[in-house]
Amino acid sequence: MKFAIRVDGSLQIGTGHVMRCLTLANTLRISGNEVTFISRRLKGNLIERIENGGFNVIKLSAAEVECPSGPPTHAAWAEISWQKDAAETREIVNAIGPDWLIVDHYAFDYRWEQATKGAANRLMVIDDLADRSHDCDALLDQNLGRQPEDYELLVPSICKLLIGPEFALLRPEFSNQRPNSLKRRENPKLRRLLINMGGIDKDNVTGRILDALKKCSLPKALSIEVILGKNAPHQETIIAESKLMPWPTEISIEVEDMARRMARADLSIGAAGSSSWERCCLGLPVIVLVLANNQKAISNALIESGAAFAVDLSVAIDEDLQRVVQRLQAPYVLKSMSGRASKISDGEGVNRILDILDKYES
Repeated sequence: MKFAIRVDGSLQIGTGHVMRCLTLANTLRISGNEVTFISRRLKGNLIERIENGGFNVIKLSAAEVECPSGPPTHAAWAEISWQKDAAETREIVNAIGPDWLIVDHYAFDYRWEQATKGAANRLMVIDDLADRSHDCDALLDQNLGRQPEDYELLVPSICKLLIGPEFALLRPEFSNQRPNSLKRRENPKLRRLLINMGGIDKDNVTGRILDALKKCSLPKALSIEVILGKNAPHQETIIAESKLMPWPTEISIEVEDMARRMARADLSIGAAGSSSWERCCLGLPVIVLVLANNQKAISNALIESGAAFAVDLSVAIDEDLQRVVQRLQAPYVLKSMSGRASKISDGEGVNRILDILDKYES
């Protein structure tokens, strides 16, 4: 089959939408399907990353100066009106003639979908918010705590709902690393801390975390790894900060083996975004931080499940982080968190999705 994927990355949107679409695209390609991306040249885009993955990217023109207002709530993220985006996308999709058009974008709702839907045989939406109506044949929301009822009034009755972390879009490397990662957590010790606040971290939360960690009581033998995206704007500041840390602190940029790095970590500090399901697959305990409103529900669900602790960024985080870190140095806490996290996602979600799309009947 042929697939077209409409997705953007930017300093505001971040990298998560593109990365999960790349995961789906790679699985589709391995299965013999043809995949074309459609992406706009926003500041901090990931078009080069998509092309480096061997995919054709049809590039939409640079965004307009004017900033569109909602609805939907995140309309401004497109940096162009939905009408213009839909018109450009439809023209491209008409030329491609795909079996499926997949859109992963908070800035678009049923109006954009109705304007583009006829260009492909079927349309699939990837969402996390359940905050707007859709007109699609299938909808994926991979988040913990989400229920099909959340979309009952937001999608057509024929829409096939793929809901929950069992459908999480994880690269095969995570399911491959899962057995060894879970085995080494049977007798955990806090020796390696992994910090990853997403591919952009435009507000330099990483720097705040490193500064707060200096005041925490942590094992002397601890080592820290910080992972940044290529477009992260505060790289130089974070590298300088790492040299002042009481523990060896390595800065890694644009890594290609995230699963291996997560598997060897004993604890992580990270954003409550799509990387949450990667950590769960590997049973990696986490201290989560909410970097955007759409991450609040994920954070709350992870905490409720016992797979995570949280630190509140809205206040001074020093004392909050000290309290959480102290609790996590008890091995039974790490072991319990790991076990609970591993039950949330097994890393096979993308294969389940592919099977459903392949056999789809409206």
